[in-house]
Amino acid sequence: MAVSTIYSTQALNSTHFLTSSPSSTSSSSKQVFFYRRQTNRRFNTIITCAAQQTVVIGLAADSGCGKSTFMRRLTSVFGGAAEPPKGGNPDSNTLISDMTTVICLDDYHSLDRTGRKEKGVTALDPRANDFDLMYEQVKALKSGIAVEKPIYNHVTGLLDAPELIQPPKILVIEGLHPMFDERVRDLLDFSIYLDISNEVKFAWKIQRDMAERGHSLESIKASIEARKPDFDAFIDPQKQYADAVIEVLPTQLIPDDNEGKVLRVRLIMKEGVKYFSPVYLFDEGSTISWIPCGRKLTCSYPGINFNYQPDSYFDNEVSVVEMDGQFDRLDELIYVESHLSNLSTKFYGEVTQQMLKHADFPGSNNGTGLFQTIVGLKIRDLYEQLIANKATAPSEAAKA
Repeated sequence: MAVSTIYSTQALNSTHFLTSSPSSTSSSSKQVFFYRRQTNRRFNTIITCAAQQTVVIGLAADSGCGKSTFMRRLTSVFGGAAEPPKGGNPDSNTLISDMTTVICLDDYHSLDRTGRKEKGVTALDPRANDFDLMYEQVKALKSGIAVEKPIYNHVTGLLDAPELIQPPKILVIEGLHPMFDERVRDLLDFSIYLDISNEVKFAWKIQRDMAERGHSLESIKASIEARKPDFDAFIDPQKQYADAVIEVLPTQLIPDDNEGKVLRVRLIMKEGVKYFSPVYLFDEGSTISWIPCGRKLTCSYPGINFNYQPDSYFDNEVSVVEMDGQFDRLDELIYVESHLSNLSTKFYGEVTQQMLKHADFPGSNNGTGLFQTIVGLKIRDLYEQLIANKATAPSEAAKA
Protein backbone atom coordinates (compact mmCIF):
# COMPACT_ATOMS: atom_id res chain seq x y z
CA MET A 1 0.00 0.00 0.00
CA ALA A 2 1.41 3.37 -1.02
CA VAL A 3 1.58 6.24 1.45
CA SER A 4 1.94 9.95 0.74
CA THR A 5 2.24 12.96 3.03
CA ILE A 6 0.41 16.00 1.75
CA TYR A 7 1.02 19.55 2.97
CA SER A 8 -1.80 21.96 2.33
CA THR A 9 -1.31 25.71 2.16
CA GLN A 10 -3.97 28.29 2.86
CA ALA A 11 -6.22 28.51 -0.17
CA LEU A 12 -9.91 28.58 -0.94
CA ASN A 13 -11.81 25.70 -2.50
CA SER A 14 -8.95 24.23 -4.54
CA THR A 15 -8.57 20.57 -5.34
CA HIS A 16 -5.18 19.02 -6.08
CA PHE A 17 -4.17 15.62 -7.39
CA LEU A 18 -0.71 14.06 -6.94
CA THR A 19 0.33 10.87 -8.65
CA SER A 20 3.08 8.43 -7.85
CA SER A 21 4.22 5.16 -9.30
CA PRO A 22 3.26 2.10 -7.28
CA SER A 23 5.89 0.95 -4.83
CA SER A 24 4.95 -2.68 -5.30
CA THR A 25 5.74 -4.56 -8.47
CA SER A 26 2.51 -6.50 -8.07
CA SER A 27 0.45 -3.46 -8.99
CA SER A 28 0.31 -2.00 -12.48
CA SER A 29 -1.82 1.06 -11.85
CA LYS A 30 -0.93 4.53 -10.66
CA GLN A 31 -1.73 5.70 -7.17
CA VAL A 32 -3.67 8.96 -7.07
CA PHE A 33 -3.70 11.04 -3.92
CA PHE A 34 -6.66 13.35 -3.47
CA TYR A 35 -7.23 16.19 -1.13
CA ARG A 36 -9.23 19.39 -0.90
CA ARG A 37 -7.79 22.45 0.72
CA GLN A 38 -9.70 23.88 3.63
CA THR A 39 -10.58 27.52 4.02
CA ASN A 40 -8.07 29.39 6.21
CA ARG A 41 -6.60 26.21 7.63
CA ARG A 42 -3.22 24.47 7.39
CA PHE A 43 -2.97 20.75 7.94
CA ASN A 44 -0.68 17.81 7.38
CA THR A 45 -2.39 14.56 6.50
CA ILE A 46 -1.16 11.08 5.67
CA ILE A 47 -3.43 9.56 3.05
CA THR A 48 -3.25 5.94 1.92
CA CYS A 49 -4.49 4.34 -1.27
CA ALA A 50 -6.00 0.88 -1.13
CA ALA A 51 -5.54 -1.41 -4.10
CA GLN A 52 -9.08 -2.81 -3.88
CA GLN A 53 -11.84 -0.68 -5.35
CA THR A 54 -14.69 0.22 -3.02
CA VAL A 55 -18.28 -0.85 -3.76
CA VAL A 56 -20.66 2.11 -3.29
CA ILE A 57 -24.28 1.79 -2.13
CA GLY A 58 -26.69 4.74 -2.07
CA LEU A 59 -29.66 5.03 0.31
CA ALA A 60 -32.08 7.92 -0.17
CA ALA A 61 -34.93 8.97 2.11
CA ASP A 62 -36.37 11.99 3.85
CA SER A 63 -35.49 12.76 7.46
CA GLY A 64 -37.09 10.42 9.98
CA CYS A 65 -37.84 7.65 7.48
CA GLY A 66 -35.83 4.78 8.93
CA LYS A 67 -32.41 5.25 7.30
CA SER A 68 -30.57 4.69 10.61
CA THR A 69 -32.40 1.44 11.32
CA PHE A 70 -31.79 0.21 7.77
CA MET A 71 -28.07 1.00 8.16
CA ARG A 72 -27.86 -1.04 11.36
CA ARG A 73 -29.52 -4.02 9.66
CA LEU A 74 -27.24 -3.72 6.62
CA THR A 75 -23.97 -3.44 8.53
CA SER A 76 -25.02 -6.38 10.71
CA VAL A 77 -25.27 -8.59 7.62
CA PHE A 78 -21.59 -7.91 6.90
CA GLY A 79 -20.54 -8.46 10.51
CA GLY A 80 -19.14 -6.27 13.26
CA ALA A 81 -20.77 -3.43 15.15
CA ALA A 82 -21.02 -0.10 13.34
CA GLU A 83 -19.43 2.61 15.48
CA PRO A 84 -18.25 6.22 15.08
CA PRO A 85 -14.56 6.69 14.20
CA LYS A 86 -12.45 5.93 17.26
CA GLY A 87 -10.86 8.99 18.86
CA GLY A 88 -12.68 11.35 16.52
CA ASN A 89 -15.43 13.92 16.85
CA PRO A 90 -18.05 12.54 19.27
CA ASP A 91 -20.73 14.16 17.10
CA SER A 92 -19.50 12.47 13.91
CA ASN A 93 -22.27 11.03 11.72
CA THR A 94 -19.98 8.38 10.24
CA LEU A 95 -20.35 4.70 11.20
CA ILE A 96 -17.55 2.20 10.63
CA SER A 97 -17.69 -1.60 10.91
CA ASP A 98 -15.43 -4.43 9.78
CA MET A 99 -16.34 -4.08 6.10
CA THR A 100 -18.54 -1.02 5.80
CA THR A 101 -18.34 2.72 6.25
CA VAL A 102 -21.59 4.67 6.33
CA ILE A 103 -21.39 8.35 5.43
CA CYS A 104 -24.26 10.71 6.14
CA LEU A 105 -24.67 13.12 3.23
CA ASP A 106 -25.75 15.87 5.64
CA ASP A 107 -21.98 16.29 6.02
CA TYR A 108 -21.98 17.93 2.61
CA HIS A 109 -24.25 20.78 3.66
CA SER A 110 -22.59 23.95 2.40
CA LEU A 111 -24.64 26.08 4.80
CA ASP A 112 -24.96 25.61 8.54
CA ARG A 113 -28.29 25.95 10.33
CA THR A 114 -27.96 29.73 10.71
CA GLY A 115 -26.86 30.14 7.11
CA ARG A 116 -29.88 28.24 5.82
CA LYS A 117 -32.18 30.36 7.96
CA GLU A 118 -30.60 33.59 6.71
CA LYS A 119 -30.92 32.52 3.07
CA GLY A 120 -34.40 31.07 3.54
CA VAL A 121 -33.56 27.57 2.28
CA THR A 122 -34.00 24.12 3.78
CA ALA A 123 -31.39 21.36 3.90
CA LEU A 124 -33.32 19.67 1.09
CA ASP A 125 -32.57 22.52 -1.31
CA PRO A 126 -29.59 21.71 -3.57
CA ARG A 127 -28.29 25.24 -2.96
CA ALA A 128 -27.59 24.26 0.65
CA ASN A 129 -25.33 21.35 -0.37
CA ASP A 130 -21.89 20.98 -1.95
CA PHE A 131 -22.41 18.41 -4.70
CA ASP A 132 -19.02 19.06 -6.26
CA LEU A 133 -17.25 18.00 -3.06
CA MET A 134 -19.65 15.10 -2.58
CA TYR A 135 -18.85 13.81 -6.06
CA GLU A 136 -15.08 14.31 -5.68
CA GLN A 137 -14.92 12.49 -2.36
CA VAL A 138 -17.23 9.58 -3.24
CA LYS A 139 -15.27 9.11 -6.46
CA ALA A 140 -12.00 9.17 -4.52
CA LEU A 141 -13.21 6.63 -1.94
CA LYS A 142 -14.57 4.37 -4.70
CA SER A 143 -11.10 4.44 -6.25
CA GLY A 144 -9.49 3.46 -2.94
CA ILE A 145 -8.34 6.94 -1.92
CA ALA A 146 -8.80 8.37 1.56
CA VAL A 147 -10.43 11.79 1.98
CA GLU A 148 -10.92 14.41 4.64
CA LYS A 149 -14.70 14.62 4.83
CA PRO A 150 -16.51 17.55 6.47
CA ILE A 151 -18.82 17.00 9.44
CA TYR A 152 -22.24 18.59 9.88
CA ASN A 153 -22.98 18.73 13.60
CA HIS A 154 -26.68 17.94 14.15
CA VAL A 155 -26.43 19.07 17.77
CA THR A 156 -25.04 22.54 17.18
CA GLY A 157 -26.10 23.00 13.57
CA LEU A 158 -22.54 24.01 12.69
CA LEU A 159 -19.99 22.69 10.20
CA ASP A 160 -17.24 21.04 12.26
CA ALA A 161 -13.62 20.29 11.35
CA PRO A 162 -13.23 17.45 8.81
CA GLU A 163 -12.44 13.82 9.62
CA LEU A 164 -10.22 11.39 7.75
CA ILE A 165 -12.16 8.59 6.03
CA GLN A 166 -10.24 5.59 4.74
CA PRO A 167 -11.65 3.69 1.75
CA PRO A 168 -13.69 0.70 3.01
CA LYS A 169 -14.69 -2.44 1.18
CA ILE A 170 -18.26 -1.15 1.11
CA LEU A 171 -19.17 2.53 1.26
CA VAL A 172 -22.79 3.43 2.01
CA ILE A 173 -23.81 7.02 1.36
CA GLU A 174 -27.14 7.75 3.00
CA GLY A 175 -29.18 10.88 3.19
CA LEU A 176 -31.36 13.25 1.22
CA HIS A 177 -29.49 13.39 -2.10
CA PRO A 178 -27.49 10.27 -3.03
CA MET A 179 -29.21 10.05 -6.42
CA PHE A 180 -29.88 13.75 -7.07
CA ASP A 181 -26.59 14.60 -8.80
CA GLU A 182 -26.05 12.54 -11.94
CA ARG A 183 -22.29 12.36 -11.34
CA VAL A 184 -22.77 10.85 -7.88
CA ARG A 185 -25.57 8.61 -9.12
CA ASP A 186 -23.29 7.12 -11.77
CA LEU A 187 -20.82 6.10 -9.03
CA LEU A 188 -23.38 3.90 -7.26
CA ASP A 189 -23.19 0.14 -7.64
CA PHE A 190 -26.65 -0.23 -6.13
CA SER A 191 -29.29 2.21 -4.88
CA ILE A 192 -32.25 2.06 -2.49
CA TYR A 193 -35.04 4.53 -1.84
CA LEU A 194 -37.20 4.43 1.32
CA ASP A 195 -40.59 5.76 0.24
CA ILE A 196 -42.70 6.51 3.30
CA SER A 197 -46.26 7.75 2.86
CA ASN A 198 -47.16 11.10 4.42
CA GLU A 199 -49.36 9.47 7.08
CA VAL A 200 -46.69 7.03 8.22
CA LYS A 201 -43.89 9.59 7.94
CA PHE A 202 -45.72 11.96 10.28
CA ALA A 203 -46.16 9.26 12.92
CA TRP A 204 -42.50 8.20 12.71
CA LYS A 205 -41.19 11.76 12.82
CA ILE A 206 -43.22 12.54 15.92
CA GLN A 207 -41.85 9.47 17.67
CA ARG A 208 -38.23 10.26 16.78
CA ASP A 209 -38.14 14.03 17.15
CA MET A 210 -40.25 14.23 20.30
CA ALA A 211 -38.69 11.28 22.10
CA GLU A 212 -35.05 11.62 20.99
CA ARG A 213 -34.60 15.30 20.14
CA GLY A 214 -37.09 17.00 22.45
CA HIS A 215 -39.02 18.79 19.71
CA SER A 216 -42.62 19.89 20.32
CA LEU A 217 -45.57 18.57 18.29
CA GLU A 218 -46.18 22.05 16.88
CA SER A 219 -42.58 22.43 15.71
CA ILE A 220 -42.67 18.99 14.05
CA LYS A 221 -45.84 19.87 12.14
CA ALA A 222 -44.35 23.19 11.06
CA SER A 223 -41.13 21.47 9.96
CA ILE A 224 -43.00 18.91 7.85
CA GLU A 225 -45.07 21.58 6.11
CA ALA A 226 -42.03 23.77 5.49
CA ARG A 227 -40.08 20.86 3.98
CA LYS A 228 -42.83 19.42 1.79
CA PRO A 229 -42.36 21.62 -1.32
CA ASP A 230 -38.61 20.92 -1.37
CA PHE A 231 -39.19 17.22 -0.65
CA ASP A 232 -41.55 16.97 -3.61
CA ALA A 233 -39.14 18.88 -5.85
CA PHE A 234 -35.74 17.44 -4.90
CA ILE A 235 -36.02 14.25 -2.83
CA ASP A 236 -39.04 12.27 -4.01
CA PRO A 237 -38.06 12.25 -7.73
CA GLN A 238 -34.93 10.25 -6.87
CA LYS A 239 -36.95 7.08 -6.42
CA GLN A 240 -37.23 6.72 -10.21
CA TYR A 241 -33.49 5.96 -10.28
CA ALA A 242 -33.45 3.43 -7.42
CA ASP A 243 -32.71 -0.23 -8.01
CA ALA A 244 -34.95 -1.13 -5.06
CA VAL A 245 -37.69 0.85 -3.34
CA ILE A 246 -39.21 0.01 0.04
CA GLU A 247 -42.62 1.67 0.05
CA VAL A 248 -44.42 2.00 3.40
CA LEU A 249 -48.17 2.65 3.38
CA PRO A 250 -51.14 2.47 5.78
CA THR A 251 -52.75 -0.96 6.00
CA GLN A 252 -55.58 -2.03 3.74
CA LEU A 253 -56.69 -4.71 6.21
CA ILE A 254 -58.41 -2.22 8.52
CA PRO A 255 -60.98 0.03 6.81
CA ASP A 256 -60.31 3.76 7.34
CA ASP A 257 -57.39 3.06 9.67
CA ASN A 258 -55.94 6.28 11.10
CA GLU A 259 -53.59 4.94 13.76
CA GLY A 260 -50.76 3.89 11.46
CA LYS A 261 -49.69 1.03 13.73
CA VAL A 262 -50.30 -1.66 11.10
CA LEU A 263 -48.40 -1.15 7.85
CA ARG A 264 -48.56 -2.29 4.24
CA VAL A 265 -45.01 -2.52 2.88
CA ARG A 266 -44.01 -3.08 -0.75
CA LEU A 267 -40.55 -4.12 -1.96
CA ILE A 268 -40.22 -2.83 -5.54
CA MET A 269 -37.24 -4.37 -7.37
CA LYS A 270 -36.02 -3.24 -10.76
CA GLU A 271 -35.48 -5.96 -13.35
CA GLY A 272 -32.25 -6.20 -15.34
CA VAL A 273 -29.89 -4.84 -12.66
CA LYS A 274 -26.48 -6.49 -12.90
CA TYR A 275 -25.71 -8.88 -10.02
CA PHE A 276 -29.24 -8.44 -8.62
CA SER A 277 -32.06 -10.97 -9.01
CA PRO A 278 -35.43 -9.83 -7.60
CA VAL A 279 -37.02 -11.86 -4.82
CA TYR A 280 -40.24 -13.66 -5.68
CA LEU A 281 -43.07 -15.51 -3.93
CA PHE A 282 -43.91 -19.08 -5.01
CA ASP A 283 -43.64 -18.73 -8.82
CA GLU A 284 -41.43 -16.14 -10.54
CA GLY A 285 -43.36 -13.82 -12.85
CA SER A 286 -46.80 -14.89 -11.63
CA THR A 287 -49.39 -12.82 -9.76
CA ILE A 288 -49.84 -14.23 -6.28
CA SER A 289 -52.06 -13.37 -3.32
CA TRP A 290 -51.31 -15.40 -0.19
CA ILE A 291 -52.83 -15.48 3.28
CA PRO A 292 -50.46 -17.64 5.40
CA CYS A 293 -51.85 -20.53 7.39
CA GLY A 294 -52.85 -19.33 10.87
CA ARG A 295 -51.59 -22.57 12.45
CA LYS A 296 -48.07 -21.94 11.11
CA LEU A 297 -47.82 -18.17 11.48
CA THR A 298 -49.36 -16.62 14.57
CA CYS A 299 -50.78 -13.17 13.93
CA SER A 300 -53.45 -11.20 15.73
CA TYR A 301 -56.07 -8.96 14.14
CA PRO A 302 -56.13 -7.92 11.32
CA GLY A 303 -53.93 -10.82 10.12
CA ILE A 304 -51.30 -10.89 7.37
CA ASN A 305 -51.58 -10.84 3.61
CA PHE A 306 -48.77 -11.24 1.06
CA ASN A 307 -48.87 -10.29 -2.62
CA TYR A 308 -46.41 -10.71 -5.48
CA GLN A 309 -46.63 -9.52 -9.06
CA PRO A 310 -44.68 -8.12 -12.02
CA ASP A 311 -45.37 -4.43 -12.56
CA SER A 312 -44.12 -1.20 -14.13
CA TYR A 313 -42.51 1.60 -12.11
CA PHE A 314 -41.43 4.82 -13.83
CA ASP A 315 -41.40 2.94 -17.14
CA ASN A 316 -39.11 0.25 -15.68
CA GLU A 317 -40.08 -3.41 -15.40
CA VAL A 318 -40.16 -4.39 -11.74
CA SER A 319 -41.12 -7.24 -9.43
CA VAL A 320 -43.12 -6.35 -6.33
CA VAL A 321 -43.45 -8.32 -3.10
CA GLU A 322 -45.93 -6.88 -0.60
CA MET A 323 -46.71 -7.62 3.04
CA ASP A 324 -49.70 -6.13 4.86
CA GLY A 325 -49.98 -6.80 8.60
CA GLN A 326 -47.55 -7.80 11.32
CA PHE A 327 -46.00 -10.82 13.00
CA ASP A 328 -46.69 -11.92 16.57
CA ARG A 329 -43.79 -14.40 16.77
CA LEU A 330 -40.60 -13.77 14.83
CA ASP A 331 -39.40 -17.36 15.22
CA GLU A 332 -42.31 -18.40 12.98
CA LEU A 333 -41.05 -16.16 10.18
CA ILE A 334 -39.17 -19.20 8.86
CA TYR A 335 -42.54 -20.30 7.42
CA VAL A 336 -42.72 -17.17 5.27
CA GLU A 337 -39.02 -17.33 4.41
CA SER A 338 -39.42 -20.85 3.05
CA HIS A 339 -41.91 -19.57 0.46
CA LEU A 340 -39.70 -16.74 -0.82
CA SER A 341 -37.01 -17.38 -3.45
CA ASN A 342 -33.87 -15.52 -4.60
CA LEU A 343 -33.19 -14.36 -1.03
CA SER A 344 -29.39 -14.68 -1.41
CA THR A 345 -29.09 -16.32 2.00
CA LYS A 346 -26.05 -18.37 3.00
CA PHE A 347 -28.15 -20.98 4.79
CA TYR A 348 -31.77 -21.93 5.40
CA GLY A 349 -33.35 -19.59 7.91
CA GLU A 350 -30.82 -16.74 7.67
CA VAL A 351 -33.52 -14.10 7.15
CA THR A 352 -35.30 -15.30 10.28
CA GLN A 353 -32.03 -15.38 12.21
CA GLN A 354 -31.25 -11.78 11.25
CA MET A 355 -34.75 -10.66 12.24
CA LEU A 356 -34.51 -12.40 15.62
CA LYS A 357 -31.06 -10.90 16.17
CA HIS A 358 -32.54 -7.41 15.90
CA ALA A 359 -35.99 -8.04 17.31
CA ASP A 360 -35.82 -4.75 19.24
CA PHE A 361 -35.28 -2.66 16.08
CA PRO A 362 -38.24 -0.60 14.80
CA GLY A 363 -40.23 -2.48 12.18
CA SER A 364 -39.12 -5.94 13.25
CA ASN A 365 -42.73 -7.15 13.43
CA ASN A 366 -43.74 -5.97 9.96
CA GLY A 367 -42.63 -5.67 6.34
CA THR A 368 -40.20 -2.80 6.92
CA GLY A 369 -37.83 -4.96 8.94
CA LEU A 370 -38.36 -8.00 6.73
CA PHE A 371 -37.65 -6.19 3.47
CA GLN A 372 -34.75 -4.17 4.89
CA THR A 373 -33.17 -7.45 5.97
CA ILE A 374 -33.75 -9.05 2.58
CA VAL A 375 -32.25 -6.04 0.75
CA GLY A 376 -29.24 -6.23 3.07
CA LEU A 377 -28.67 -9.87 2.10
CA LYS A 378 -29.09 -9.00 -1.58
CA ILE A 379 -26.47 -6.25 -1.25
CA ARG A 380 -24.06 -8.74 0.34
CA ASP A 381 -24.58 -11.06 -2.62
CA LEU A 382 -24.11 -8.20 -5.08
CA TYR A 383 -20.87 -7.20 -3.34
CA GLU A 384 -19.52 -10.75 -3.49
CA GLN A 385 -20.35 -11.05 -7.19
CA LEU A 386 -18.73 -7.70 -7.96
CA ILE A 387 -15.55 -8.64 -6.12
CA ALA A 388 -15.42 -12.07 -7.77
CA ASN A 389 -15.87 -10.47 -11.19
CA LYS A 390 -13.07 -7.96 -10.54
CA ALA A 391 -10.79 -10.74 -9.36
CA THR A 392 -11.23 -12.73 -12.57
CA ALA A 393 -11.04 -9.69 -14.88
CA PRO A 394 -7.18 -9.39 -14.87
CA SER A 395 -6.68 -13.07 -15.69
CA GLU A 396 -9.25 -12.88 -18.50
CA ALA A 397 -7.52 -9.78 -19.85
CA ALA A 398 -4.16 -11.55 -19.73
CA LYS A 399 -5.53 -14.46 -21.74
CA ALA A 400 -6.85 -12.06 -24.35
